[in-house]
Amino acid sequence: MKPHPTLTNRYATAEERPAYVKELFDEGAAHYDPVVGWGFLGTGSLYRRTAMRRHGLRPGMRLLDVASGTGLMAMAARSILKDDGAITCVEPSDGMIAQARKKLAARFVQSRAESMPLPGGEFDFLTVGYAMRHFTDMEEVFSEFHRVLRPGGRVLLLEATRPEGAIGSFLFRLYFGRLYPFLTRLLTGSRKAEEMMVYFWETMDTCVRPEAVLAALRAAGFTEVRRETSLGVFSEYSARKPV
Repeated sequence: MKPHPTLTNRYATAEERPAYVKELFDEGAAHYDPVVGWGFLGTGSLYRRTAMRRHGLRPGMRLLDVASGTGLMAMAARSILKDDGAITCVEPSDGMIAQARKKLAARFVQSRAESMPLPGGEFDFLTVGYAMRHFTDMEEVFSEFHRVLRPGGRVLLLEATRPEGAIGSFLFRLYFGRLYPFLTRLLTGSRKAEEMMVYFWETMDTCVRPEAVLAALRAAGFTEVRRETSLGVFSEYSARKPV
């Protein structure tokens, strides 16, 4: 199941999407942290850390952060684990990995999520921070998550979800679709950074609804599948691999 339809204004076919996204992230990586920082009013790190604690991340666990980007989720996890060596980051973008290496001494694996060169049953906790929309096939990726987690291991997916109501949807579209990209270009001077934020909006706007994400997690073999929300916009999808 694709997380969103083919965006033909960005690439001609679904097969071309991974290369387009990688190039976009490679070129926008240097601007990513400051743009995300002010875009979420400086609250992102606290929210990530709090969410991981609530869903069971504890010292002594081995963490896999998939689509790790510049390491924002991994950095929040480090404040809990107190050990860079317990963190593995999987990310296809060279540019994003280069930025993350400046902050973390974690293990980095350059790979797409659909087929990770990692052994099965290695990790206690798996995270994805606002990147689920960029996978090519959700059921395929979730099955891979199931494979690399140990029995009893947990997965936590953070995502921004367009509200259902007309007013909430309008405000969501106004901020993420118009204001955020405009301010990104204004403050960074980077066309690619602006394009990256526009692309983020386009994928959020067309992303499959939460019920489909929950169904895909169940289809991959996970139990205790649920979604919690914050401010009506931020989704926390969580699940557990059966013992």
